[in-house]
Amino acid sequence: MNSSEPDAPAHQLRLSQQLEHIIKVTDHDRLSFTELAAHLHYRAWGALLFIFAAINVLPLPPGTTVFFAIPVLLVSGQMVAGRKAPWFPARLNRRGITKAELQRLLGKVEWLERRTDRIIKPRLEGLTGPGASRLIGAACFLLALIIAIPVPLLHHAPAASVSLFALALIYRDGALVIVASIAAVLSIILDALIIGSGVVALAHFASWIGL
Repeated sequence: MNSSEPDAPAHQLRLSQQLEHIIKVTDHDRLSFTELAAHLHYRAWGALLFIFAAINVLPLPPGTTVFFAIPVLLVSGQMVAGRKAPWFPARLNRRGITKAELQRLLGKVEWLERRTDRIIKPRLEGLTGPGASRLIGAACFLLALIIAIPVPLLHHAPAASVSLFALALIYRDGALVIVASIAAVLSIILDALIIGSGVVALAHFASWIGL
């Protein structure tokens, strides 16, 4: 189905087709996150989580993870509360996303869809339903709290886990929810080991200098 068909049901389009259609029908350069969510329909929660989590997977300057974790906390917290549509503070909402940024995101989503076409698909959809989505939101909120900790290397694994949960919501893939849950547990264990190793190293250093 071609994304140029404006009346095509949202559930019949790939995410990349939805994004392409949004770019084509938007007559201004920047969309607020509220506008983007309205265009994405039922995929809004997963797509917004994916956008914000994907940023946190990348290497970030020290101390900036708190800032980039805030949108993930905001979206996942509202999922836990069971809101029907996402809400954003006025300043963040106005910042929104530009068509150029959407175009770059479209390229990444198309790349992902080409490689996961036979892997990620609708199945076990009860694990992505309304009740399950609130539990997914709670898991992502916890992971976002870890992302916010300003310790180098700590944000990568939990952000990747949030991205998996987001993809599961986008494509209604309950099997991927299970994979994401396992990844989330492993990411927490990994980060605990990183923190533990750091504490031990600091203790040894303090002992070495005589503190």
